[in-house]
Amino acid sequence: MTKLFYGWVVVGGAFVVLFTAYGTQYAFGVFFAALLDEFGWSRASLSGIFSLYAFLYCVLGLLAGRLTDLWGPRVVIAMGGVFLGVGLAGMSWVSQLWHPYLLYGIVAALGMSTAYVPCNATVVKWFVRQRGLALGVATSGGSLGTFALPPVAAALVGALGWRWAYVLFGAGIFLTLNLVATVMRRDPEVLGLSPDGAAWSAATAAPATPEIQWPLRLAIRTGAFWLIFGVFTATWIPVFIPLVHIVPFARDFGMSSLVASTVLSALGIAAVIGRLAMGAVSDRIGRRPALALVIALQTAAFLGFTLVHGLPSLYLVALGFGFSYGAVSTLFPAIVGDFFGREQAGSLVGFLFALAGSMAAWGPLAAGAIYDATGAYTRAFLLSAASNGVALVLLAFARPPRRGPA
Repeated sequence: MTKLFYGWVVVGGAFVVLFTAYGTQYAFGVFFAALLDEFGWSRASLSGIFSLYAFLYCVLGLLAGRLTDLWGPRVVIAMGGVFLGVGLAGMSWVSQLWHPYLLYGIVAALGMSTAYVPCNATVVKWFVRQRGLALGVATSGGSLGTFALPPVAAALVGALGWRWAYVLFGAGIFLTLNLVATVMRRDPEVLGLSPDGAAWSAATAAPATPEIQWPLRLAIRTGAFWLIFGVFTATWIPVFIPLVHIVPFARDFGMSSLVASTVLSALGIAAVIGRLAMGAVSDRIGRRPALALVIALQTAAFLGFTLVHGLPSLYLVALGFGFSYGAVSTLFPAIVGDFFGREQAGSLVGFLFALAGSMAAWGPLAAGAIYDATGAYTRAFLLSAASNGVALVLLAFARPPRRGPA
């Protein structure tokens, strides 16, 4: 019987961390509606909470990635579980607008910064040939969480109120992340293994399928690095808009909060399929062609949101957006690993995530402001489609560096 390669245990751990963290994050739309109902704050002011949170956790991804390279993922993820759990549980005490800015926008963001970058950078280090598939499985946890947890949040809010729902979510994420952190390992070499489970060469002490390794300080001097930055900045600026606003957007059509939350769940399950399918496909056809396909689909989905006129059409567009969004998020660390190697994957993914990902913070805030000014999201969706069009143009010029680092 063939022994299970430990890299798949790491993938499983990353799956659970991302399921819990991202499922909780995208339940924000449910709590968003509850806070609107109780306090009557504007959509722009509430969107600003998520924008601060998203900006900060993306920027802190640089630190989280660097610490993952230095300390390994176990310590980093466990620390994140403490901050994220405390921040979410603390939301149960909110009574003034500045409270969620502090608790969710800052404390929870500190914890969330230890999810995406440490998990995906660690998976990049464990795989080369099957990198797309492994990342697809790991990151599908985030999308499956987006499918599963918003209805749970809606049910808890309905049964217990949003304050107790936040307490339960905070306690759950604290326990889960600290338990799962114990199975995470920095790279295969710490266990005397090689990427993908390939045979270890004692003579060379190197994996059988070597990659050119770029340290961050040299990678940032290449044009390829900044083209990748441009591609993901353009795709991520609007990416949180549907994830934050789709529940209130659905309620504008007269749907209940519970029905509206199922649209977010549909988006999440489509993202699971997109991550799994396009991760594996990218291993076969190449990362750039796969990425071009899903960015084109994301562009079409944003245009589709402007044509929605009821629940069936909203489900259809949400499915298309979810598939493309999930695939883009999966292919990001994979293409970084392909272009620049796995040795400093934490620092490389973290640096790019801090720069490009932090731009996603402004999308929900801008969409909320556009809605408050016009009474509709149409302009926000059109601008989002245009931004993805820019990403396609930049991707056409992106190639791995021609020569290794000097």
